[in-house]
Amino acid sequence: MRTILITGPGGSGRTTVAAATGLAAAREGTRTLVLSADRTDTLGTVLGVPTGSTPVKVTPNLTAWRPDATAGFRDDLAGFQDRASNVLNLLGASRLDPEEVTPLPGAEELTLLRALRDAALAEAHELLVVDLPPTSQALALLSLPGELRRYLRRLLPAERQAAAGLRPVLGRLAGIPMPSEWLYETAARWDTELGAVEAVLADGQAVVRLVAEPGPAGSDAVRSAGLALALRGLRPDALVANRVVPQEWPAGLVAQQRKALEEWQESYDVRAVPHLGHDPRGADDLTALAVPEVNGTTSTVEWPITDRLAEDGVLVWHIPLPGAVREELDLVRRGDELVVSAGQFRRIVPLPSALRRCTVAGAALREDELRIRFAPDPELWPRTP
Repeated sequence: MRTILITGPGGSGRTTVAAATGLAAAREGTRTLVLSADRTDTLGTVLGVPTGSTPVKVTPNLTAWRPDATAGFRDDLAGFQDRASNVLNLLGASRLDPEEVTPLPGAEELTLLRALRDAALAEAHELLVVDLPPTSQALALLSLPGELRRYLRRLLPAERQAAAGLRPVLGRLAGIPMPSEWLYETAARWDTELGAVEAVLADGQAVVRLVAEPGPAGSDAVRSAGLALALRGLRPDALVANRVVPQEWPAGLVAQQRKALEEWQESYDVRAVPHLGHDPRGADDLTALAVPEVNGTTSTVEWPITDRLAEDGVLVWHIPLPGAVREELDLVRRGDELVVSAGQFRRIVPLPSALRRCTVAGAALREDELRIRFAPDPELWPRTP
């Protein structure tokens, strides 16, 4: 199944573009699902059909779905209380009733990830168009499955030696038996669910598409989003320049948009979507937007390793980081992981197997590419006879 993840700065019209993209694909005969996480029914307003927790048919080939974070959070909490009933009883804790539960911060994001996984596994559609939150939240959302899996493995390692050794001590301190088996079963279930979401997001069939309105604010947002996506090994398949005004509009606005468009075209496949003079509503307006069609490109960017052992005695890891500033870059080696920071963004990257047997020998930023040099560790590197 092809997946298009659409995001952009707040107010850029990303929901409208997502709806128009889904409608255009459906008219071509593609079974399409448009998925949104907005609390308010912006998607339904644009489509002209109310959307909610139950998927609704907009056209014969187009379905829209806006999962209910509150209901999902209540179900999760009820399941947690059932599984932890013995421990809760020992602690004297009282159960929470569904009516008194309100979703915690982040519940919408987790609900969207679960819906994304369920839609992919159901295989009922050929195309999934996801209306992601604004860019900053969307980037955190894309990182969430991998980060949570990493935390789980650090806190509850599969080997269980640490927990087995600590369990008697923790039991004496708490005065109750520690539910280690339950913890590990829960962690394994979460790891499986998060792994399924991560697989969907990492699939070569999933692409990220940026939406921005040309202008100074849009340019800043695109620059920031491009760097953040690059740090995750992603590149937008297209940059949708939304609300591009006609030439007969005020000259200052036209010139401002043209300058931004020329700048974007140097780095992205820019697709201009016209300003209709009003907020798009309904199928006719969405069709008039002429959004870019679904293509066969990928958003995944490779980070190649160059073998320069013969010339310089090092392996060089190439990490494309367009827009990165040398003074805002930071690298920290931590075991078999590398912590890469670029401005306000940070990612913990597992090292490829060959580089784990090396030490970091230096790094440089050249031509929008971070090049990290690794020298073989004599104690770990295979020796030549």
